[in-house]
Amino acid sequence: MKLSLTSSPHQYHQRSTAQLMRLVCYATLPGFAAQLWFFGWGTLIQFVIAATVALATEALVLEIRKKNFEKALSDCSALLTALLLALCLPPLAEWWVAAIGAFFAIAIVKQLYGGLGFNLFNPAMAAYIALLVSFPVAMTAWLPPQELAARGYDFVDACYLVLTGFTAEGYSLNQIRNLADGFTMATPLDSVKTDLGMGQTYTEALTSSQFSDGLGIGWYWINLAYLAGGLFLIKAGAIKWHIPLSMLLGMALLSGILHISNSDLFASPVFHLLSGGTMLGAFFIATDPVSASTTDKGRLIFGASIGIWIILIRTWGGYPDAIAFAVVLMNMAVPLIDYYTRPRTYGHRQVKNKVSKP
Repeated sequence: MKLSLTSSPHQYHQRSTAQLMRLVCYATLPGFAAQLWFFGWGTLIQFVIAATVALATEALVLEIRKKNFEKALSDCSALLTALLLALCLPPLAEWWVAAIGAFFAIAIVKQLYGGLGFNLFNPAMAAYIALLVSFPVAMTAWLPPQELAARGYDFVDACYLVLTGFTAEGYSLNQIRNLADGFTMATPLDSVKTDLGMGQTYTEALTSSQFSDGLGIGWYWINLAYLAGGLFLIKAGAIKWHIPLSMLLGMALLSGILHISNSDLFASPVFHLLSGGTMLGAFFIATDPVSASTTDKGRLIFGASIGIWIILIRTWGGYPDAIAFAVVLMNMAVPLIDYYTRPRTYGHRQVKNKVSKP
């Protein structure tokens, strides 16, 4: 009898790796559509660029390694990495941002470690951090929701902006980023953090035109859309509930304690849960079967720790969204978590050392 061993991701159902990756891609569609609705066509263009570079890079590296790149490309893992990266990028970031990020994710974070199943870090998040640290201006150039923008843009304008930095009529990205009241757009998380740092209270920070009922316009619908996609993945058995639930509970608990202690300085749990990439991170990024914990207890620890790190970095760190940093930090702790939470071998029981009496 011949036994064959395979690398992660290990799954308990009959889906192949390609089927699982495609299912996750399909589940992002509600959130993807919501981003296109509120922020225009830029995210779609970023995905096309990232996917092209990711697939080409995977094929090139595997050809250099004398591997079957056609089989590897068909598993859709590179496509999913490109999709997650594109969803995290500012919609109108210049084309080279997505290109560099996709190349780094595949060539350095994935293939340098041996390919799918051997990478220590989540490729999309490691690439996002590399881009954010290297090109902070380009990575923070988010747009206002289209209903608040001083100037709208269509698909052609989006192509021009991504490729050249200007619309067909000559408007720059900074002009497109202006809100209708003349102020330059910042994400809700960044706006609140900046205002709190300037001495305003949390309530005063929410009086900006980009907030409605205490939440960033557009962002809460995007998070709800990703929540719907994530629940579909749990229902379909593609992911387990442990990481998303523990991550969201960790965020809610810590942010709730801080908000209760001083509601003028700390944002509410609802604001944290429905701002930035929270739901995308909880259901689609932290649950990566390769770089996440592999035991049920470990998943609970892994997810809760990510949630706590997110709130700590959002509150006292220099990066308002913080999901990428929290995920990569906990990716490094996965071997330790799995070691101490591995289940007991079936048929064996723990033997306690007895001290013999003289």
